[in-house]
Amino acid sequence: MASEPRHQCLIYEGPPSQKLPLLASALQSKLHEGYRCLYLNSAPMVAGMGSTLAAMGIDVASETAKARLVFSSDPVALPGEDFNYKVLLGKLEDSINQAIKDGYKGLWASGDMTWEFGPRQDFSKLMEYELKLEELFGRRKELYGVCQYHKDTLPQDVMRQGLLLHRSIVISDTLIRINPHYLKSSWPADLKTSQELDETIAALCAM
Repeated sequence: MASEPRHQCLIYEGPPSQKLPLLASALQSKLHEGYRCLYLNSAPMVAGMGSTLAAMGIDVASETAKARLVFSSDPVALPGEDFNYKVLLGKLEDSINQAIKDGYKGLWASGDMTWEFGPRQDFSKLMEYELKLEELFGRRKELYGVCQYHKDTLPQDVMRQGLLLHRSIVISDTLIRINPHYLKSSWPADLKTSQELDETIAALCAM
């Protein structure tokens, strides 16, 4: 039986709050399986996730007090600074190690790419970041995660990169699809003109 995809991508458009139930369902499942869960996003989205989990019957105050559930809206990139993916990946691996030390099976994490890259929105390191993140998933079998790509806030070339750099795509709270476009196009020649990628992104956003 094929193993569950661990490095997943959520591609969508519209209000981010509409995707909170989907992400909350994934988070709830990992909590029940014995994983520490980390949700990274803006303060309003963190508050929304807390409310969504509470509506699902999760005692958010208790779970955060025990650090089974960890919320963070602290900026990855400080004002005036560029996004440093090496720092973020280092913190992520430290979080995996701490979760294991604290008795959890591992770490489930989800972050919004627009928020992670900060106000300067310099996505020139996105490809390198995602490839290094994929390497981390390869080394650390205790890690599960969902990268969120919001079409309304990201350039189209960044959306294409997101599609190319993930082995699996989140469709719903019960369906994960293997990504047929994973590093399919040569880099970066066809990136900005790939009609096939754009059509796939549009179809995912329409779901």
